[in-house]
Amino acid sequence: MQIYLVGGAVRDGLLGLPVDERDWVVVGADAAAMRAEGYVPADPTFPVFRHPQTGDEYALARREVKRGEGYRGFEVDARPDVTLEEDLRRRDLTVNAMAQGADGAIVDPYGGRDDLDARLLRHVSAAFVEDPVRVLRVARFAAKLGANGFRVAHATHRLMRQMVARGDIAHLAPERLWREMVKAMRAAQPWRFFEVLQRCGALQVLIPQLAAAMGTAGAHGDGPDSPPIAALKRLSRDAEPASQRLAAVLWCCADSPADADRLSAALRADRTTAQLLRRAVSGRALCGAAAGADLEAMFELATLWRAFDAHGDFEATLAVCAAQYADARFAAGLHAAVAAARAVSAAQLRSRGISGAELGSAIASARREAMAGALRDAGLLP
Repeated sequence: MQIYLVGGAVRDGLLGLPVDERDWVVVGADAAAMRAEGYVPADPTFPVFRHPQTGDEYALARREVKRGEGYRGFEVDARPDVTLEEDLRRRDLTVNAMAQGADGAIVDPYGGRDDLDARLLRHVSAAFVEDPVRVLRVARFAAKLGANGFRVAHATHRLMRQMVARGDIAHLAPERLWREMVKAMRAAQPWRFFEVLQRCGALQVLIPQLAAAMGTAGAHGDGPDSPPIAALKRLSRDAEPASQRLAAVLWCCADSPADADRLSAALRADRTTAQLLRRAVSGRALCGAAAGADLEAMFELATLWRAFDAHGDFEATLAVCAAQYADARFAAGLHAAVAAARAVSAAQLRSRGISGAELGSAIASARREAMAGALRDAGLLP
């Protein structure tokens, strides 16, 4: 039994990047041998095991033969005679097809180190076209490594376009697309994910509304950013969570809360992102006026987004909508106005003898006055 560190941990270690998780491949063993060593099966249908102490995944070296459609149509051979080179050959990109032995030596049969130096995301073999998930993974690695100068190799881009033309992308499950999107949104340059998919034609199949909003992609990203990409870039200046980044880039794809719900359902979006997108889209009609420092529009937005509710999610919703505007004064003004309105005390109004339905009207009036004062102090109202 020989054990090697493989994949992203080797790649990131050579690049000097933080290693978040470690995956291992085991050569010369079978399931019985792994169990005898104390490893715990992680999947009843797949030869992957967890280390009893660290929880790291240890996979038996395997060959894969394409037998059916999509990314599930593979026959797996994980017998002990499978070599390390055979296992690495089934991987997607050369920079992910390196292994490191216990002595620290790098096993690199497919030129991964050269492609690291050249900053290329290049497929390992022609078998790349057998699994449409690899198109998503290339886009995700472009998002992860784009800040380090990585780009998709021309030959790999051509294969991706061939897969789209052949109809392979239609076999991707929405759940898998969503998982890859979430991972990409946690990367340094999340917009690269959508740009890569747009250029190879996959986005038109996966999220046609977003592809239409992005327009025709230049060969090398020439020209101004489309509105959804510009919004995502603005939101990505800070360490905002994936849910906000996804809602910001999808905001342009829905004209109403019902549209947002349909899109979230089609993409199998998680509940947090779906609710955030719905809330953000619900304020679309008011955002333009609020961006122009319209006091009443700001008050209506604050009320709609439950800015005065302790259990609301005003800040996240505002971040998504503010990302749609190049002028940052919209967010700054609404933040200041809401902070002032939150300081209005119902107890003080009650002490003046105001109660019942009159109290609600008095609170609303006082909040408007407080918001107006904050906007004047910020120079946004005369």
